[in-house]
Amino acid sequence: MSIQNVNPPIATKKPKELKIHGDTRIDNYYWLNERENPNVIDYLNAENTYFEQMTAHTKKFQKDLFEEMKGRIKEEDESVPYKKNGYFYITRFKKGDQYPIYSRKKGNLKADEELLFNVNKLAKGFDYFQLKGMSVSPNNKLVIFGVDTVSRRQYTLQFKNLETNEIYPDKIENTTGTATWANDNKTIFYTKQDAETLRSHKIYKHVLGTNSKEDVEVFHETDDTFGTFVYKTKSQKYIIIGSFSTLSSEYQILPADDISGEFKLFQKRTKNLEYSIAHYNGDFYILTNKDKATNFKLMKTSGNKTSKEHWKEVIAHRKDVLLEDISIFKNHLVLEERSNGLNKIRIIRWDKTEDYYLPFDEETYSVGVFANPEFDTNSIRYGYNSMTTPSSVIDFNMDDKSQEIKKEQEVVGGKFDKKNYKSERIWVKARDGKQVAVSLVYREDTKLSNETPLLLYAYGSYGHTISDGFSTTRLSLLDRGFVFAIAHIRGSEYLGRQWYEDGKLLCKMNTFTDFIDCGKYLIKENYTSEKHLYAMGGSAGGLLMGGIINMNSELFNGVIAAVPFVDVVTTMLDDTIPLTTGEYDEWGNPNEKKYYKYMKSYSPYDNVENKTYPNLLVTTGLHDSQVQYFEPAKWVAKLREQTKNKNKIIMHIDMSVGHGGASGRFDSLKDVAREYAFLLDLEGIIAI
Repeated sequence: MSIQNVNPPIATKKPKELKIHGDTRIDNYYWLNERENPNVIDYLNAENTYFEQMTAHTKKFQKDLFEEMKGRIKEEDESVPYKKNGYFYITRFKKGDQYPIYSRKKGNLKADEELLFNVNKLAKGFDYFQLKGMSVSPNNKLVIFGVDTVSRRQYTLQFKNLETNEIYPDKIENTTGTATWANDNKTIFYTKQDAETLRSHKIYKHVLGTNSKEDVEVFHETDDTFGTFVYKTKSQKYIIIGSFSTLSSEYQILPADDISGEFKLFQKRTKNLEYSIAHYNGDFYILTNKDKATNFKLMKTSGNKTSKEHWKEVIAHRKDVLLEDISIFKNHLVLEERSNGLNKIRIIRWDKTEDYYLPFDEETYSVGVFANPEFDTNSIRYGYNSMTTPSSVIDFNMDDKSQEIKKEQEVVGGKFDKKNYKSERIWVKARDGKQVAVSLVYREDTKLSNETPLLLYAYGSYGHTISDGFSTTRLSLLDRGFVFAIAHIRGSEYLGRQWYEDGKLLCKMNTFTDFIDCGKYLIKENYTSEKHLYAMGGSAGGLLMGGIINMNSELFNGVIAAVPFVDVVTTMLDDTIPLTTGEYDEWGNPNEKKYYKYMKSYSPYDNVENKTYPNLLVTTGLHDSQVQYFEPAKWVAKLREQTKNKNKIIMHIDMSVGHGGASGRFDSLKDVAREYAFLLDLEGIIAI
């Protein structure tokens, strides 16, 4: 059967009127949200059949791409051990295994290995398996962990005895997958989710050996625009309950030895006041935007006087430097900053005798502090990579400034040489005069012209900044002549917190126009052309994809929209859908007319027109809890109805996973191979 003779599934139209603010929208495909309706499942299966038919000629190529990408992965691999509470913890993979093996060694790395979990064995019999949130008790004898076998991010907590290897019968359902030990080694605090909306809304206390039905509710977050969580300070002195929304936060504290005590409010929630807390030497250190510190500053206060009027400044607010995070050690304070788009690591001795930055010399890169659970140490661990440099794990001695590369990511197969690739960062003048950075990577021997294929990627929401990092899978595009580019558009925090503020709520349109302006610039400067420019984004980045093809579809030959958030208005009006109420500060509350009107002006589903659209690959998962499957399903149906041309509009629905895709390290490569085959096919790089 030739592709030309394959007809796409046609969704039945069942008009539904959606009325608010005197405005009526007609949604012909609203019925696709009926997850249990056999007709819906039949339609989704028909979409998958059509996808298979339309991509049948690329099946061998997809398999070849998968094997190629898998061939770059070191199958027998092991993490750099990190030390916590007298043990070194290790994650390793064995050849052929989809999932990790977690183990530890007591005292030193020559000690006998103690197996914590072989996730491959636990995952047998499941299409999807995720183990999360391993937390070892203070006495090192027990571990609590979360398991999700559906991919809807609803985790069941369980306990394991590390001395006997027995997994206890205790099970706690519908949690976020993480829990915190009190110092008595038998009490944990954990977070429950609302069964329908999946909002993290209650903190419970559980005593090992008791029935979970007897667990005590210690906090209920009743404001449905907030979520809640619980953790222990690095000092091990306090249990902390946090409440969070996009624009404000609140914390409660309890000494970790006083499990029967009452949590004390740290600083009550105030609109537009964000803060987080860490404990050190009797004081609390507060990362906050208090007093219009847009890029955040660091303050401190004693444990006895925690309300904001007692906070004293430690690191002042800086207009051109975003203070992203802090790490506290016995003798040092480590700051993670971002200026001019680039990560910086700053180290300050508590006695103020030293204050310096770690040097990094590439034009663009990604660096971050991680895996530093020990408090009494003069060494920090950080990760470094760039678009041409594989990841390295580095230990830095903060006293003598020496450093040791503990591990460099190995690209196996013998074909990779970083000298064969070039990375650069350019600045694009947006239509309102703002300068938008674009990071690019390509092979040195790739000639840039209007014949060069270029994939432009972005996200642009929630202040999330896409790192200029290395990817072994991306080499499959670069080695076939593609340029890969990241547009650091507004909605991220690439240029500080204001960059985020300028890409949300009633400024959201800047996210779309920034991306479009970057695409136009790349065409104008002869990096590519409309015939060879491609775009990709996922989740909120999928919203971006929907927006740009409604606004400037002629710029792109093909677009990949992964788990796309495209039915913005309808979703944000439905407070029974997971995440909706907590998103009002990001998108606005459409129950208010001004937000409704603005949201409707860019919502991809509401703005599909009878026009020419580019080739489109849409992906989703039936169990997606972040962006429900019916958003992309409805969008695809409407696009097929409205498009004026015969470009491909295909959708792949994974009927067994959710928002994050496949759980196995190799299965996830099949998703990438599917996407890359779509792009390379459009470029004629494979035979049809």
